[in-house]
Amino acid sequence: MNGMLVKSLSKSIKNLSKHIRCKPKYLPFLALILVLLPVLSGCTSSEAGKKLQVRLGFFPNLTHAPALVGIEKGIFANQLKGMEFRAEPFQAGPAVMEALAVGEIDLAYVGPVPAITGYLRGVGAKIVAGANNGGAVLLARPDSGITKPGDLTGKKVAIPQYGNTQDISLRKILADAGLKDKARGGTVEIIQAAPADMVILFTLKQIDAALVPEPWGVLLEQKVGARLVLDWDQVWRGGNYPTTVLLVSQKFQEQHPELLRSFLKGHQEAIQFIQQEPEESMRIVNRQIKKLTKKELDAKVLVKAFSRNRVTSIVDKAVLKEFADLAAEAGYIPKDANLDGLMIP
Repeated sequence: MNGMLVKSLSKSIKNLSKHIRCKPKYLPFLALILVLLPVLSGCTSSEAGKKLQVRLGFFPNLTHAPALVGIEKGIFANQLKGMEFRAEPFQAGPAVMEALAVGEIDLAYVGPVPAITGYLRGVGAKIVAGANNGGAVLLARPDSGITKPGDLTGKKVAIPQYGNTQDISLRKILADAGLKDKARGGTVEIIQAAPADMVILFTLKQIDAALVPEPWGVLLEQKVGARLVLDWDQVWRGGNYPTTVLLVSQKFQEQHPELLRSFLKGHQEAIQFIQQEPEESMRIVNRQIKKLTKKELDAKVLVKAFSRNRVTSIVDKAVLKEFADLAAEAGYIPKDANLDGLMIP
C-alpha cells in the first residue's frame, strides 16, 4: 500500500458522505473503508520508517576510532544523504552479535573473533571491511621475572574476555613459545578479568601478566609500573592483524546495497581523516569516550595508546583463518570451520 491509495480512499469517503443520506446502500461500503483506512495508513508509515533508518553498533573504545570519528563529524550521516541514522554503543562482542541476529542493528564494529563465532553459529552477518589493526600489548608485573613469552610458564595471565581477540592472540603467543594453557594440559593459567580490575589484580599479585587492548596497556604501565614484554607490533604479525572489523547484516546487505555502499564510503572517509589528522582525531575520540563513559583519558595516555593502533579498511583473510584455527584449538568453535562466506568481496 502507498500514500496515493490512502489519499484516494479518503477522497472516496468524502464523496460518499455527501450522498449517504439519500443512498443508505452505501453504508456498508463506507464502514469498511473507515475500518481499513487507519490500518493502511499505519502500514505505510511503518514501512517508510524502516526504509529510512540505518542503525550502527559500536564500542566506546580506542580501537573503534573510525566509528567515533564518523559519528561525531557526521560523516556517516552525510554519506547516507538524509536517511535516518542511529548509532548505539555496546560493551561486549556477544551483545553486538545478538543485536545483529535479531535485527536490532544493521551494521557493527566488533572484534574479528566474535564475528567468526557469530557467523559459524548462524548469525546472518558478514565482514565488509577492516577498521583497526594491533592495539594490544603484553605486560608483566615488575617483580614477576617475566621478560619474554617463554617466562610465562607457571604464571597467571589475564585477558579481558574468553574467546575475544586478546585471548586468541595470547594463545598464539604461547604456541610460538611452546606453551599451552592449563585447560589444555599446559602450564599457563589464563584468567578472564575486566581491564579496569587488572590494576587491583596486579597490585595484589593475583596475576603475573596481562594481554590488554589500549588504552589499558598505557594505564597499567602508569598505575602499577607494569613492564612491557611485547609491544603492539610484536604480539602477532608485526601488528598487522585485525582488532576491529566492520560487519553488516545479510538482510541489510541484500535489501539496501546502495545504503551499504554509502556507509562504506563514510567508513573509508573516517579512516582517511584519522590518518591525515591524528591530533584532531585523538581529541574527537577522547570527547566521544567521555560522552559515553563519563571518563576522559589523560592527553599523554591517549597519545601513547593511539600510537599502538593502526586504522585500516583492509582485512587479511589468512589472519581470519588463523584466528579460527586457534579458536577451534581452544574449543570455542568446531575444527575445520568453513569461513568462505564470512567476508563480502
